[in-house]
Amino acid sequence: MKKTLLVSLLLIFGLILVYLNHPVLQFGFYGFPIIVLILLGIYFFISLGLSVDSTGKKFIISSRPGKWLLVIMLLVGLYVTIVPLLTSATIFHTSSYQKMIGEVKNGEKISTHIAPISMDKIRVVDQDLAYLLGEKIIGSQPALGSQIVLGKFSIQKVNNELYWVAPLLHSGFFKWLNNREGTPGYVMVSATNERDVKLVQTVNNKPVKIKYQSGAYFQSDIYRHVYLNGYATTGLADFTFEIDEQGNPFWVIATYDKQIGFSGENTNGIVVVDAQSGDIKEYSIDNAPAWVDRIQPAEFIENQLNDWGEYIKGYWNFSNQDKLQITEGLTLVYGKNDRSYWYTGLTSVGSDESSVGFVLVDTRTKETTFYKQSGATEYAAQSSAEGKVQEKGYKTSLPIPYNINNIPTYVMTLKDDGGLVKMYAMVAINDYTIVGVGNSMRETLTSFKSAFNSTGNRINPSSADAKKSLKSIVTRIQSDVKNGNSFYYFTIKDYPNIFVGSSQVSAELPVTIVGDSIEISFDIDEEKVIDVTRFDNKNFK
Repeated sequence: MKKTLLVSLLLIFGLILVYLNHPVLQFGFYGFPIIVLILLGIYFFISLGLSVDSTGKKFIISSRPGKWLLVIMLLVGLYVTIVPLLTSATIFHTSSYQKMIGEVKNGEKISTHIAPISMDKIRVVDQDLAYLLGEKIIGSQPALGSQIVLGKFSIQKVNNELYWVAPLLHSGFFKWLNNREGTPGYVMVSATNERDVKLVQTVNNKPVKIKYQSGAYFQSDIYRHVYLNGYATTGLADFTFEIDEQGNPFWVIATYDKQIGFSGENTNGIVVVDAQSGDIKEYSIDNAPAWVDRIQPAEFIENQLNDWGEYIKGYWNFSNQDKLQITEGLTLVYGKNDRSYWYTGLTSVGSDESSVGFVLVDTRTKETTFYKQSGATEYAAQSSAEGKVQEKGYKTSLPIPYNINNIPTYVMTLKDDGGLVKMYAMVAINDYTIVGVGNSMRETLTSFKSAFNSTGNRINPSSADAKKSLKSIVTRIQSDVKNGNSFYYFTIKDYPNIFVGSSQVSAELPVTIVGDSIEISFDIDEEKVIDVTRFDNKNFK
């Protein structure tokens, strides 16, 4: 009778542990075997019948557990120790780890993969700034701010515009208890315009209620909700809050299995959960909705890239010959056809400032392209930009790679101690000594082009092919002062674009008038307003 009661209590305790910890019920996962081992250990010690003798100094064992219990504990112990060692140790499975990333294609130039971009599409708001701006809009509504906290921001494209999106989460158990239908909406912060911050509380005139979330309890917890609705045997990772093109909120969760014993996590699809109704839909990688930007978790790709570079010559490579490692982690960037990619530099093991190439991994398909071209690491580019304004003590955001006039370029913001953007910086990826900084993106671009042109195109001789020169007549000209610097905007006969330049380009610009004959040179790009790199007024001799 006592044993039956003990077993029943242990089973109830085990169910509570499963409910709270969500162990994956599949080979290769540690959670459930460890729970079983804990329960068997408790049963073992209780079965000993320990008591203290009359002196109070010694323990007396009044009974001994059956051999079957010891055998089961031994088997489970071997399962969580020896089996993982044999099936997962890198020394036995080096080739499998090295090939986890799949085929790594060789690309010619990274500038051909990342499409040219206009100035108003460059990302100037990073995750930290998005959080500050989100907190500000929440703080403007005291009644709301006392009930919720901001969740984690994730970046995504919504109707072809780049946004940071974060759900409103319950700030505690009692807040959840009083508001179990869900928190009232989410926050959107434009990644290209820090003044564009939205608190979205209705979609299609219907109130938004984020019922299923990581800040909820019991059945409203997003992980537990999915786990208890058919996914107890599936690996779940990277719970990302995303919205569709209409603004409806969802959780996008990667499903994965382990391909090398207890290791080798590899994504095989996604689960999309309606954050309001809790409806669950499963998709393979190939048929995932188009609005889902990321399927491959950054952590998985980071591990697979490091294994690919670490074991490129096998396990016994103590000289580190040809070994590669990623630089600063992964950054989500957008390339041609609005595809999103995990971007990182690759550097030789032991190298600090220079990279041997760059990698782009499709966030949906995991297609990987390696560009073998030397350049600066993200850290070196940040140090170069900070050194340009070292007297101000500004710190840079994480560099984002862009294609600026066929020049692979890191673009970043310079922020003060309060996390507010004060300046902008551009650093050539191939040569981090080529730096442009400014108080606006236009001023930064002008400074960067000036620094680049002064090098004589040594880092990109083909960029000369992207320049154009022409002779014409000025039809309009007007000056504009920004942050204490004068810029001169003008139009010319028989050309649709507006041109801009400063007195740094030519001292003739400030005294040019309508009707003057000029000769200009500029980079061919998709901007409506084009920076001139050379200006010559033919009326002056």
